[in-house]
Amino acid sequence: MRQQVAYLGPKGTYAEKAAHILSKLANFQTPIFVPCNGLHSVIKSIAYNNCDAAVVPIENSVEGAVTATLDALWKFPDIFINKAIVLPIKHALISNGELSIISEVLSHPQALAQCSEWLSENLPNAITLPTNSTSEAVNMVKGSKFRAAIGSKSLIQIKGLKELAFPINDVPGNCTRFVLLSKEVNSDSANFVSFAFSLISNKPGSLLKALTYIADFGFNMSKIESRPSKRELGEYVIYIDLEINKKNNIKNFLDLKSQLKPLCKNFVDFGNYFSEKIELD
Repeated sequence: MRQQVAYLGPKGTYAEKAAHILSKLANFQTPIFVPCNGLHSVIKSIAYNNCDAAVVPIENSVEGAVTATLDALWKFPDIFINKAIVLPIKHALISNGELSIISEVLSHPQALAQCSEWLSENLPNAITLPTNSTSEAVNMVKGSKFRAAIGSKSLIQIKGLKELAFPINDVPGNCTRFVLLSKEVNSDSANFVSFAFSLISNKPGSLLKALTYIADFGFNMSKIESRPSKRELGEYVIYIDLEINKKNNIKNFLDLKSQLKPLCKNFVDFGNYFSEKIELD
């Protein structure tokens, strides 16, 4: 049976590239790729069993965590991270017009933020307009001499537009981590494990105690982030990534988890997975 893989569409986005790469790494045979309109639609497609897997961005090196993805993992504890890749992100300014007359720039909010310095220096009077995806932005500028979109250079060939500037991202090493989500727990090799928890008590030292357990086990914590629980003011969910290796393996993490759980009101294990960096042509 061919797997259906949801991703943030339409075609031509970095999310589509990530979906193809992650599906290949997962050994999906001739998968069916399902572009979705908006990140929440991608999450719902896997949460409500409309697709077998979903590919979403979870973190950017410039703008930080993709909060919609973090919130979704917390909301749907039966969804797990199976694999992850880090893709280099290089944005182009795409239009039918000329740079000197551009008055509006459209793109996904993350792309606009990643190019904000370039825009302020080169198009200081242009209005920025957010869209659901970079590909949607490119569709919306077709036929306009005064509008430009930010997106991948591959969109230029697909949409028949032209490149006004490249690259325009503020940080040369800009990259995004994409994850493959499914309702099956990964059983292959792993170099990361991700989880989140909320604490039973909001007292001085509560979080320190949890972090001390992690340190005592010798795990290297590659990320820690807090998000509002959305239940009451001052209550937070703590998101953590730990590196997995021969010394600190899955068995050690299970032992750690058993010590952490008594401290937690809620604990969600997002799964263990292999993450690698991919170089694009």
